[in-house]
Amino acid sequence: MEQLNSSLVLSNISSPGHPPPASWDSRGLVPSVVMSVCFLLGVPGNIAVIVLKPNWQHLSSLSQTLMLNLVISDLLCLLPLPLWIYNLLHSWTFGQAACKLLAYVTYCSISGSLLTVTVLSVQRFVQVVKLQKRFDQVGKRRLLVLLWLAAMILSIPSLVVRQVTTDQQWTKCKIHFSSKTQQVAVLLEKSLRGFVSISVVGFTYIGLYRKVNQAALFNNPQTTRLVTSIIVTFFVLLMPYCIINVLRVAAILLKNKGLLKFCMDIWEIVKALIFVNSCLNPLLYAFASRNICTMCQKAEV
Repeated sequence: MEQLNSSLVLSNISSPGHPPPASWDSRGLVPSVVMSVCFLLGVPGNIAVIVLKPNWQHLSSLSQTLMLNLVISDLLCLLPLPLWIYNLLHSWTFGQAACKLLAYVTYCSISGSLLTVTVLSVQRFVQVVKLQKRFDQVGKRRLLVLLWLAAMILSIPSLVVRQVTTDQQWTKCKIHFSSKTQQVAVLLEKSLRGFVSISVVGFTYIGLYRKVNQAALFNNPQTTRLVTSIIVTFFVLLMPYCIINVLRVAAILLKNKGLLKFCMDIWEIVKALIFVNSCLNPLLYAFASRNICTMCQKAEV
């Protein structure tokens, strides 16, 4: 009788009407591939920058501190990627507390990286365009404490909205809003933060480029490529995140289910681009630091 029952169960599972449960979630394949590449390239890259500190001897003390802070925040952002990849491809099995803690650490490191890039661009703008060293006199420890305090405060919503939820046969660590008002408020805050950072970075580097281009006996195409790559990369990798957040708000307010479904379908891919930014930061900011220093010296001529 037990053999008969077992055979009936197996026949029901393998029948067309009862497909066997999938061993992994294929919906997360594309963002998982992107995150895997970011982890494999970004973690060794950021560690190499911390160890080697390429050309940092040409930078001011504050610039070196900000560069190190940027690399550390990017590294903290990339290290949890294996867990996020597991969450995309399989069910979350680590509990509610681990879900919230992982989300908070990830968002805090992303915010720290974003704020560091913004402060670094302002510091270079003041040093080159305004020809002032006053920004360098700010207490480094005080600046870093304020920067990380702001990142921690801005990341608090991730603790509130991140929940372990069941989606069909999968249990995921994902964002869950208690109301539409909460969802709109969180999305608008993230969008505003991104747009402000993009605007500040774009303005400061464009101003830096114009100042250097006007310097006597200095017209280097390599500078143009460097500044352009920084602005374009930052814009391309961060802007989709901001735009999708705004579109989600519009879809909620207009009750447009089609637009909301489109935003949710590509949401994981858009989030993966943030990790690409953390992967590329060592190349754009650390290994290009000598060129920035040269720009500073030429601009003062």
